[in-house]
Amino acid sequence: MKRLCSLFLCVLLVLWSGMPAKAVSTGASSAILIDAQSGRVLYEQNAGERRYIASITKLMTALVAMESGHSLDEIVTIKKEYTGAEGSSMYLREGEQLTLEALMYGLLLASGNDAALAVAGYCGESVEQFVDAMNRKAVLLGMEHTSFLNPSGLTQEGHMSTAADMARLAAACMKNETIAKIVATRTITIGGRTFTNHNKLLWRYEGCIGMKTGYTERSGRTLISCAQREGQTLIAVTLNDGNDWADHTAMLDYGFETYTNTCLAGEGEVYARIPVSGSLLSFVRVQAADAVYYPLALGETVRKEVSLTQWSQAPVTRGQTAGTVTWYLEDEVIAICPLVYGESAEMNVVSSRNLIEKMLRLFGK
Repeated sequence: MKRLCSLFLCVLLVLWSGMPAKAVSTGASSAILIDAQSGRVLYEQNAGERRYIASITKLMTALVAMESGHSLDEIVTIKKEYTGAEGSSMYLREGEQLTLEALMYGLLLASGNDAALAVAGYCGESVEQFVDAMNRKAVLLGMEHTSFLNPSGLTQEGHMSTAADMARLAAACMKNETIAKIVATRTITIGGRTFTNHNKLLWRYEGCIGMKTGYTERSGRTLISCAQREGQTLIAVTLNDGNDWADHTAMLDYGFETYTNTCLAGEGEVYARIPVSGSLLSFVRVQAADAVYYPLALGETVRKEVSLTQWSQAPVTRGQTAGTVTWYLEDEVIAICPLVYGESAEMNVVSSRNLIEKMLRLFGK
């Protein structure tokens, strides 16, 4: 009987491991879950609906500041117009001096609206011109339904975005090492102040590495979270969600359980060896320039198409593009990777009518 029970439990475990993950839903007005590397949407709910976004705006403020050319160790003198901002604050005082790094922590951990003004005013010629730069960056990121009117996220008519656009922004921010480090910080003392991250998922969710909370009466609770497991990075966004901690936990669990980070090509993976004309080296390797990963659910299959020259004329330089490989999920292109020469071939055969050319011409006829 014990053996039968054990066997039954083993069968249940096998069946359970092959079952699809439970469907997910949220109480948010808008939500989205994406794979950060590929951009694949794993779940969405009104993700293209424009809404007020509150302090998750500050991710764009941080990104534009970090791309402005200013160094984190630069000293910023606080002007009167940066102080006394409405809402959350790091309590800046007129005339005090802090590093830009301290202001960045005050911006992203304390969510200081005064820090947002100070960062924008210092890294831009003015706060207004900095906001213009935020909107230009939004265009470059493909955030087609976003308009920024201030660097803090305080409610202004027209200062709006979508869950899908904010996921694009979050993915770009996580590629910036400084921002990624700051949003992953739980607590820090810097510039005479101690900051604790408002993002409770850093403590509650295994693998959470950021990102940003927000709230105004008009927007409701807004949240962007980022988690990483086994090399896969997922980003979740909810707008106007009173139960965001639980909803983000459920979304991230769904993503990790349903989609496997699948390697489509390894960096340096050899795809062909092609003949070379005009060189003592008869053939050269053609290989993938980069590793390519894509999240796939159980049962999903991809097909690939390789576009590659049939032969090469020396000289050939290692790393030079030789073709491409394209992957499709059904009829949708999901990834493209350059194919490059894996070695160099010098032109060291004087006669142009060598054996390879003769064979190619013969077969061509």
